[in-house]
Amino acid sequence: MPYEHNSAGGPDNRDNRDNRDSRDSRDSRDNRDNRDSRDNRDRRGGPGGRNKKKSFHRRKVCRFCADHIKTVDYKDVKTLRIFITERGKIVPRRISGNCAKHQRLLTKTVLRARFMALLPYTAMVPSAQY
Repeated sequence: MPYEHNSAGGPDNRDNRDNRDSRDSRDSRDNRDNRDSRDNRDRRGGPGGRNKKKSFHRRKVCRFCADHIKTVDYKDVKTLRIFITERGKIVPRRISGNCAKHQRLLTKTVLRARFMALLPYTAMVPSAQY
């Protein structure tokens, strides 16, 4: 008997409706469980609930402040090369550890040294053979 007919003459979908209701309640219960686990994840420590080993980060100190250097000379190419990448970019403050004041000073100095052709604007690229 594939279809049962109700008194109105159509197929009786009561059984299907019951299955759907139980499935909906089960889904909502699963969603509730997921929500609870998401809330607990934040409390477990760390972003996203990942338990990372606590690593010791040594605080970077501004080299110019530590050595009590007031100015950065554009002719001192040896010092300036420390703050430039292989590609010729100025190393950002979060990596070099410079304070904001000295990073601004360093940027101006590097630009002056580039203008005077003491430092390259970009990386040295081997010339192409034509």
